Amino acid sequence: MSLTRRNLMQSGGYAAMLLTAAGACSRPDQAASNDLAELDGVETAARLKSGELGPTEAVEAAIARAERVDPQINAIVTKTFRRARKEAAAKGANAGLWAGVPTFVKDLDDVTGVTTRFGSRAFPFYKGKEQTPLIDAFLGMGVVSLGKSATPEFGLSATTESIATGQTRNPWNTEHSTGGSSGGAAALVASGVVPIAHASDGGGSIRIPASCCGNVGLKVSRGRNPMARPEDAVGPISLAVHGVQTRTVRDTAAVAATLALPSSESGLAPLPLVTAPGKERLRIAVTTQGLAGRAPDPAVKQAAEDAAALCADLGHHVEEASLPVDDGLSEDFTLYWAAFAHATVAMWEKTFHLPRNGLAFEPFTIGLADRFEREEADFPGAIERLQAVAARMAAFHETYDLVLSPVVTAPPPEIGYLGATLDYETLMQRLTDYVQYTVLYNVTGAPAISLPLSMSPDGLPVGAMFGAPLGREDRLLALAYELEEAKPWAGRRPAVWG
Repeated sequence: MSLTRRNLMQSGGYAAMLLTAAGACSRPDQAASNDLAELDGVETAARLKSGELGPTEAVEAAIARAERVDPQINAIVTKTFRRARKEAAAKGANAGLWAGVPTFVKDLDDVTGVTTRFGSRAFPFYKGKEQTPLIDAFLGMGVVSLGKSATPEFGLSATTESIATGQTRNPWNTEHSTGGSSGGAAALVASGVVPIAHASDGGGSIRIPASCCGNVGLKVSRGRNPMARPEDAVGPISLAVHGVQTRTVRDTAAVAATLALPSSESGLAPLPLVTAPGKERLRIAVTTQGLAGRAPDPAVKQAAEDAAALCADLGHHVEEASLPVDDGLSEDFTLYWAAFAHATVAMWEKTFHLPRNGLAFEPFTIGLADRFEREEADFPGAIERLQAVAARMAAFHETYDLVLSPVVTAPPPEIGYLGATLDYETLMQRLTDYVQYTVLYNVTGAPAISLPLSMSPDGLPVGAMFGAPLGREDRLLALAYELEEAKPWAGRRPAVWG
């Protein structure tokens, strides 16, 4: 399929209704605002389309915000401001539904002619010669990329603290982590630099930063979007999908509908443009038990309980339930993650004719690659067990429409707690304790969303995660609209704001 503007419109189902949706669910605070940082992406796109706002004006304002904010949060690793100005000046009325909306691309994906560092010292001067279909589709919406957002090395960690590019800091409290691996994207959206930013999720990398930074973060179903890199799949399972960080449900819904492939290609039910709360009352299973047995911190447990109580107050049937998975899922997922690190390191060794070393790679990357070599004989069994989880969860969803859980076990940790210079064993144990919930949906391929429903006693965001059966992003988004109305987060602003 050639991802032209025409079939992007078609593949999004109801994406052409974007501007209508902007009016239908217009928020009074945005309609009256003259501060472009306050506008979400749908409102920005609507003003651009109407001519009230020009692409150059929108991009220049975002660049000014980036220059003010980034010295405090270190979320941008490559600036393409000059290129963005040229693109903005060339934007016309037919340049896409989102023509002129400023954004960033995560630094794990190539943009033609722009450096991709992968958060690593191993690739300091690499520039991709062509973009993937996913990035073609994302930029084909008409957005203007201002550069590359920070990520941990190869996206392997749940914090964005890279030896190569430094520590990305949380706008709510710069002594704390943004989460990872889409931490740069999350920080740039949370701080008001841009309304949306490209992100990806191979183990929680959209949902974890959304929780840490107070954003909305949707991981779509496997196959929903165009392919990113084929090499993201190790063996017969592809864990990673792509999406965005946003501050509003309607932005998330609009981008998801715009990027969605037609059912003939995805094999999934069509994804409509969801614009309002749903009327269906849902059966929601609640669990706070982590996949590796780690109980959440009190603030996180309270946030999940508060979200459950809110759903019950809205008329949904909510009850505690145990998921049909065991502790082995965490170990099997880790071996898969190790296989990805090993493939990356082995490719580097073959390309540069050098052995892996601590000058090119971080201790965690080397530790994962070494682990795979030690445990490679177990890999086929791990893949088989991971594949079996999807069927068990599909059966579980015959009883429950959605699953509510925490996103991670604790509020955003302090910078350094998951730092890149830690030895492999220490960091692996801390990450295993922290990332207990998100990987399930990467394994099954089903969608899940993090919503910024709570704040910790220390003033840090704490998300709640809802998971759905494969292909039911519409159900997640309808509930998200309902929760956003019932417990609005639009007025919250972090300490670092554009």
